[in-house]
Amino acid sequence: MKIERLPLNALRAFSEAARAGSFKTAAEHLAVTPGAVSRQIKQLEERLGVALFERHANGVHVTDAGHLLAEDVDAGLSRIANGVQAVHERAHAATTLTLSAPPSFTQFWLLPRLADFEALESHVEISLDADQDLSDPIWHGNGARLALRYGRGPWPGVHSERLLEDSLFPVCSPALLERSPIDTPVDLLAHPLLEVVWQSRQNVDFPGWRDWFDAAGLPGKTLPIQQRYSLYGLALDQAIAGRGVMLANPAIVADRLASGVLVRPFGDRHVIDSPFTYDLILPDTGQAPPAIQHFIDWLLDEAARFRDGSIG
Repeated sequence: MKIERLPLNALRAFSEAARAGSFKTAAEHLAVTPGAVSRQIKQLEERLGVALFERHANGVHVTDAGHLLAEDVDAGLSRIANGVQAVHERAHAATTLTLSAPPSFTQFWLLPRLADFEALESHVEISLDADQDLSDPIWHGNGARLALRYGRGPWPGVHSERLLEDSLFPVCSPALLERSPIDTPVDLLAHPLLEVVWQSRQNVDFPGWRDWFDAAGLPGKTLPIQQRYSLYGLALDQAIAGRGVMLANPAIVADRLASGVLVRPFGDRHVIDSPFTYDLILPDTGQAPPAIQHFIDWLLDEAARFRDGSIG
């Protein structure tokens, strides 16, 4: 019999009835009436020209022909069910994305926004690797390993998408300003200066207070730099506690400025440009799996929204 002519509903009813030895029990399993099961099996018997059940006043019994057919039908329906399940699981399989990113950017910019993407794409499993080293990005299956980098491009051997430009400006706690107002750059010389010291993988020094004071027209001054840190987060904690003034960039301090735990004593004035940028690093060949492309598009959109409302 050609597959397009197979009476699949009748075969399913027959399989349930043969397994249960009862039209009534089969009907309960199929959520139909016993009469419907009986009619479907009767039509199947007429089509095949053979009795599949012996009918008695106290129930039904499967015939030898029925037993033979039931074995093949059960095997066939099981294969169909397994095939449907496999396709469903593949369509809903978790996509794995490993994302390498600078620790401070991950903590202060990416993580607060990532929940929005995870709500949209709950099947994407994201592993964050807070690392400055550039690992080779790759596509693998329906997943990927990508990187976010803070530095000075171009990045050789990969494709990069610009997320954010960079700039630096002083920030401090409101309590520090209340104790000692800061109105001009020279006022900073009376405060402990907190400095982040970091050298990029391209051997480019991170701009610091010396660069800022030069730009502010105060070259050659002795700077009261009290402490130096290799991570923004460490300096941020000290600045929020009112223990000094730090140079920060928009991506790191935007949420802290919005919450009011940090302020910019000069407002939009006395901002210096940084040669560094935040870039998304992708493989230079191949195509992103669909779910990974959704993440890439989402991240670029988030960066564009941040730039449009940037505080820097």
